[in-house]
Amino acid sequence: MDGPLLERTRAGYDTVAEAYAAALPDLGFEAELDLAMIDRWVSMLPVAACVLDAGCGTGRMLPHLRERDPGMVLAGVDLSAGMLAQARGRDAAAQLAVGELAALPYADGNLDGVLAWYSIIHTPSRDLPRVCAELRRVLRPGGALLLGFQAGTGSRRIARAYGLEVDLTAFLHEVRDVAGTLESAGFALDTALDRGPRASEEHRQGFVIARTPDERDGEERAARLSAPASGRNGR
Repeated sequence: MDGPLLERTRAGYDTVAEAYAAALPDLGFEAELDLAMIDRWVSMLPVAACVLDAGCGTGRMLPHLRERDPGMVLAGVDLSAGMLAQARGRDAAAQLAVGELAALPYADGNLDGVLAWYSIIHTPSRDLPRVCAELRRVLRPGGALLLGFQAGTGSRRIARAYGLEVDLTAFLHEVRDVAGTLESAGFALDTALDRGPRASEEHRQGFVIARTPDERDGEERAARLSAPASGRNGR
């Protein structure tokens, strides 16, 4: 995301933060399939996982994750300080920080899971490889990632949102393109879903779950290959 686009996005969400929090207080808007994708991703995490909500906005996902595992160590990062101010009231224990997807303020291999729930909708396709590489960097071996986004092609300017004037650009991404970019960044795909729009939605919705390679997987494969043969040729 270039400088002007980044700053317009930050300013837009600072403007709508309070109205956004009031309009979307929880996961009541999500479809059953959306929630099923979240459940699948959570099932891939260890108990008391260290999890980042990347592009956490007003933090509406945090209580849901906390409910799934009270011992989860939660962190959130968002471009907008105004959105984070709203998020602080959702989960007092979550560690929140201002930051962008392409330059996350976390050490290499430090996280068990990353949730990027509609966080790439303001990321142009040309910047997706950098974002995916950064998400890969912060995940430990075997770590799990879930991306949710509006599916399709092209972009649109948004001049008004939540009853307020803004200057935002939203980008659509095809599920196959996101999945391919994740694979190029070193992820192994788990699940990809291209959901049709509901009556309240203008676009298809895309979801991709992927995980980073685990060195233990390679060791297990090597062990199987080196094991003594059995059956007809192993007598």
